[in-house]
Amino acid sequence: MAGYGWDEYDVRQGGRQTIHDQGNMVDLTTDFVKFPGGENGGSWGLKIKGTPRENAPDDLLTTVVFYASIEGLGTLTVENEPDTRGIEGVVTLNGASQELGEFKIEVTPGPATNDHPASSGEPYGTKDLDRTMVSSLSFPEEALWQTKAILFKHMKDEIDAWVAKNGDTNSPPPWQVFTVANRAGAGNLHYIQKVFKGPFEFDVLYSSSSAPEPVTAEKLSEKIGTVLKSFSDRFSKHLAPKAPFDGSKYQGFAKSMFSNLAGGIGYFYGDSLVDKSYAREYEEENEGFWQETAEARSKAQIKLEGPSELFTAIPSRTFFPRGFLWDEGFHLLPISEWDMDLTLDIVRSWFRLMDEDGWIGREQILGAEARTKVPQEFQVQYPHYANPPTLFLVLESFMDKIKAKSAEGLDSSDPYDNVRNYQLRHSEQAIEYLKDFYPLLKRHYYWFRKTQWGDVKSYDRSAFSTKEAYRWRGRTVEHILTSGLDDYPRSQPPHPGELHLDLISWMGMMTRSMRRIAETLGEKDDAKDFQGFETGIIHNIDDLHWSSKDKTYCDATIDDYEENVHVCHKGYISIFPLLAGLLSPNSAHLGAVLDLIQDPEELWSDYGIRSLSKKDEFYQTGENYWRSPVWMNMNFLVLKNLNTLAKSSGPHQKQAITMYNKLRRNLVNTVFSEWERTGFAWEQYNPETGVGQRTQHFLGWTSLVVNIMAMGEMKGGHDEL
Repeated sequence: MAGYGWDEYDVRQGGRQTIHDQGNMVDLTTDFVKFPGGENGGSWGLKIKGTPRENAPDDLLTTVVFYASIEGLGTLTVENEPDTRGIEGVVTLNGASQELGEFKIEVTPGPATNDHPASSGEPYGTKDLDRTMVSSLSFPEEALWQTKAILFKHMKDEIDAWVAKNGDTNSPPPWQVFTVANRAGAGNLHYIQKVFKGPFEFDVLYSSSSAPEPVTAEKLSEKIGTVLKSFSDRFSKHLAPKAPFDGSKYQGFAKSMFSNLAGGIGYFYGDSLVDKSYAREYEEENEGFWQETAEARSKAQIKLEGPSELFTAIPSRTFFPRGFLWDEGFHLLPISEWDMDLTLDIVRSWFRLMDEDGWIGREQILGAEARTKVPQEFQVQYPHYANPPTLFLVLESFMDKIKAKSAEGLDSSDPYDNVRNYQLRHSEQAIEYLKDFYPLLKRHYYWFRKTQWGDVKSYDRSAFSTKEAYRWRGRTVEHILTSGLDDYPRSQPPHPGELHLDLISWMGMMTRSMRRIAETLGEKDDAKDFQGFETGIIHNIDDLHWSSKDKTYCDATIDDYEENVHVCHKGYISIFPLLAGLLSPNSAHLGAVLDLIQDPEELWSDYGIRSLSKKDEFYQTGENYWRSPVWMNMNFLVLKNLNTLAKSSGPHQKQAITMYNKLRRNLVNTVFSEWERTGFAWEQYNPETGVGQRTQHFLGWTSLVVNIMAMGEMKGGHDEL
């Protein structure tokens, strides 16, 4: 595969997707657009076009299978009369369900320029390949997601039947053999197959009976042009790349990155595995706790919970097609610049997953299909495990926009503009939104404080506050998966007296967000409480985590003599107070933090900020997941806070401006160069070469490059870098 994904896509209107299928020597383009109207969600249309690649033969053969299925109470039946030779003309399916009402799906034959191979060989000769083959099947509802396996099994059964009758010699050609049986009618799963020679095109038209009028091929073609123009116009107003990335090649790149993030938004529904044993060992209070928790997990009786539903973006449609709590806050930052109403719907959906204690599962693996993509040892969720509260980054952005009154006048070129920024244009609606789930925010916040607390008193630690210290639960010797930084070096061996710098920093950001929301809602007593927590956190970051010896922020633990010691592995952990926006322009430690980031022998690289210092003993060792690679989400937080410092007077303002401009260019060049070279965005990037690594087509937080391109250069600074 030479690349695939959305070139342009808007959740509310549709867009264009291309698939560059190098192996089959064909490029597929799918134009999908929505037609609003009626009482059941409106109608939609899909145009599918195939173009042979440059290395393809003139008579390239391609088979395309479209399938439709229906779950739950409802019907879906092929209207056409059955014909063993195939169906001529339009294939029509009539359907009905409680949610969708009555509807019709039409699959057109396409234009007269479509060509097809000739048929040959009995009984395959009875299938006319210039017709459409339709096979209607019935399967248990829980098996319907396995459409690929069902299709291949169905085709194999057809082949086996032919071989049993005719032997395995003189078989028909593959394009005749690998076809579905022509058995159209009733069922809950329908395969519709076409075989083409050369370039091809056809439409799939979905018309709701409650819509004002049905979708036609002509209306679809007209609508595609309107939708694509609307997308380009809106993108140029809200997310257009700024110099030096304002050329046409960067415009297409930025549109693709954003569109693939938006194109990954989906609705997920199903049961999930949750350990509700609440074993005492999960509190991780004893030395050697990781062994106790492992034993407790082995004894736990895991049960399916739910079903639950979630509306969310995802990191990767191919590899991570599910919701991740700490990823989602980053996903929503680009989306919030495009459609705040959509963003707030997704935030609300996540908080509705919360249990009565305030816990939200960090990975939402909903249903049997989702579980097939996850190794068994990672499928169970634990109600004592947290995850970075990045959704509060989105809420802070929302608060910033409310304060700045950033919604512009209505965009007449966008029929949905009033809906996208409704809360920003109507402050009373923004207040109502926050008021509606403020109790959930509080519950979640206090769950963090209750379950992820760190011990100050037992070890005679000197700190401004005895309460503002935090420790991730879910620790093993090699990992803290709950932190999101998995294999980043931590204290060895693990100890119940550990204090984690990244977590107290996240708590500082979360507390600041809660204070601002409480102030906006007029919750004065709450705001006062949050202000007190925030003050304690900021002081304790210095008191508990600053190492005068190493001149950096560090984790802390307890040594063999029951004394507090710092564990310093310079990298993302060390700069977390900056990442969370907790260092003021006049902070006594800001200079050391900026110098650490800026040092090419420590964190700085030509491709972005390394996750771990080149000088650290664990650099590029073990799994090397968070032990050197450049991650776009962390780099975005660095850049965002450099931007803030660059706009604030202080002793390090010029340094911040210089670092900001250089880092911005490095990050964009890294992601763009690999996208141009490979056709994909990547999960992480090599700090020595800039090469994309791990998961390809990773359009989750790597799409933050869109925001980075739209931020613009800053004037001033100096040239040390």
